[in-house]
Amino acid sequence: MPKRKLPRQYSLVRFRFDEVPVKYHSQYPFTADGVYVFFGEIPNMEGHCVVANHKTGQIYSGFHTENFAEISPDEA
Repeated sequence: MPKRKLPRQYSLVRFRFDEVPVKYHSQYPFTADGVYVFFGEIPNMEGHCVVANHKTGQIYSGFHTENFAEISPDEA
């Protein structure tokens, strides 16, 4: 399976709930309609990133990069 493209630094992203089993959805601090700023991958934690809630500024770190996808300019 090819590796998913990493979102660009500072791009707006959404959490991909479709990539996570439903039984785990409540364990994530994200919402399906939430927009987040992708700060990038953590250099010494490959595959994990830092994002911030676009509305509140709340920062989240250590979540898998593959669970985030850039949104289209129309969604921004």
